[in-house]
Amino acid sequence: MAGLPAVRSRALIAVLLLAVGLAATACGSGDDSSDRDQCAPPGLSAASAAPTNLGSAASAGADKYTTASTLPVSAIDTSKLRLITPGKLTVGTLSDAPPSICLNSAGSFTGFDNELLQAIGAKLGLQVEFSGTEFAPLLSQVSGGRFDVGSSNITTTAERRERVGFTNGYDFGYFSLVVPNGSGIKGFSDLGRGNRIAVVQGTVQDDYVVNQLHLDPVKFPDYATAYANLKSGQVDAWVAPSAQAEGQVKSGDGTTIIQNTFSLDNFVGYAVAKNNQPLIDALNSGLDAVIADGTYAKLYADWVPRQLPPGWKPGSKAAPAPQLPDFAAIAAEKKTTDSGQDAPKSTLQQLRETFFDWSLYRKAFPDLFQTGLPNTLILALVSGVLGTILGMLLAVAGISRTRWLRWPARVYTDIFRGLPAVVIILIIGLGIGPVARNITGNNPYWLGAIALALLASAYIGEIFRSGIQSVEAGQLEAARAIGFGYRQAMTLVVIPQGVRRVLPALMNQFIALIKDSSLIYFLGLLATQRELFAVGRDLNAQTGNLSPLVAAGLVYLLLTIPLTHLVNYIDHRMRTGRPDQPIDQVEAATITEGRG
Repeated sequence: MAGLPAVRSRALIAVLLLAVGLAATACGSGDDSSDRDQCAPPGLSAASAAPTNLGSAASAGADKYTTASTLPVSAIDTSKLRLITPGKLTVGTLSDAPPSICLNSAGSFTGFDNELLQAIGAKLGLQVEFSGTEFAPLLSQVSGGRFDVGSSNITTTAERRERVGFTNGYDFGYFSLVVPNGSGIKGFSDLGRGNRIAVVQGTVQDDYVVNQLHLDPVKFPDYATAYANLKSGQVDAWVAPSAQAEGQVKSGDGTTIIQNTFSLDNFVGYAVAKNNQPLIDALNSGLDAVIADGTYAKLYADWVPRQLPPGWKPGSKAAPAPQLPDFAAIAAEKKTTDSGQDAPKSTLQQLRETFFDWSLYRKAFPDLFQTGLPNTLILALVSGVLGTILGMLLAVAGISRTRWLRWPARVYTDIFRGLPAVVIILIIGLGIGPVARNITGNNPYWLGAIALALLASAYIGEIFRSGIQSVEAGQLEAARAIGFGYRQAMTLVVIPQGVRRVLPALMNQFIALIKDSSLIYFLGLLATQRELFAVGRDLNAQTGNLSPLVAAGLVYLLLTIPLTHLVNYIDHRMRTGRPDQPIDQVEAATITEGRG
């Protein structure tokens, strides 16, 4: 048994050497795939004409949302825009939907939607600050005052207009149906209940499949993961925004955009709190201004060079039509010069390129160690310390003789152990965030750490309580017999023994906290505040490859495996005690002399 720690140490060293070897292999790769960046303007080389394989469009009546005109930018009083921070436009956006919204390799939120909003902010004389979040809570964050604006290629459905207000349209997206080559699905009408249809959760495509096609889709958190499942054969079709579909589908993937569809009354706009009409009017004025001076046309041609659908243009009805290049002619010319598609890739090649692209490991590790790792450790340590302190208080209250302490502790524990972690984080971040805005500076980073601490305290409290109650009753009785009061006996005798018994379980809870830190991203964070999983996911979106997520997983292993072995070592030592040590000969002689 004495050699057990040495064996574990060697195993730990082997794991660390394996991770370093993977990094070294990545650094030595000659593949140039690390240069791929889907969050970069593709330019006119990616120009596309309006789809010819259109399905039946969901026709709509007259447009009743686009304003007839706008005020000139010079007439906008920015002091009356009800901004969270005067002079600053606080924007919630996504990082995983290039080329519309994404985080580039320089760590900046960009994409067509965000670059256009930057130009509008410049026209209005406003600083624009982007924070990354998930799409699912974005509209709630806008309506609740976490963000002034939501920028996420948001289609303006009637249901969404009941929750938030929208600007005039600045983009228009088709829905694309992507299927594997050779699929029996030839259009939207072929989709049935026997098909597994991929969508991104909470998007208008999700709504379309559920409420228009009356089917039950398979929901994914982001576009790259949805497309990876299509390529691997886990789903039969993918309904996606055309910009994301065209950006993801590449020659040799074995997939095809088989059909497109659209609805004329569902353009793309920026989301604003419903009661903040002055800000909506200001953004509309800025949009018309960037259309008039040619900025819109330049950004559109750089980022999303595709032909607009007939009968639609961006901005107000009085705004001039943007002077765009002839995307159809450019696309036709490019098509005639293309040499044809590459041969389809084998399953093994797809697997290797999707998960084990060493050049992307090389690209991922610097960001993971510089940005993701420090934030993960900060969130885990802060929430771990706070959760441990509160957990001890809950444990003591839970075994108290006073029911006014015992019952509230048990109710708290039941609630926080029963609710999903994401729900608790959103309640704390979105519920307390607006109240504590002056303290937090509208930055929910520390609120997220507090939410994790509250969540962890419920579990840690039960761990402490079980440890304390496992101490033999005779320990308390013996302490009372030598004159200790109940509180002294618990504090000095019982609780220390109980804590010692549950140290392995506490360490396991801390490991869980390290992984749960990835849920903080739901609250909306700056690029510099991303933890390990968020960094890996953003690189996944930039490259269209899941290798950065595997790289993030390796860093998690570098954190959790040593802690796991430490838990096992502590557990072993507590069960077996300190190994017997031979008595020094001089000390033995001294003892013998004393007895003589």
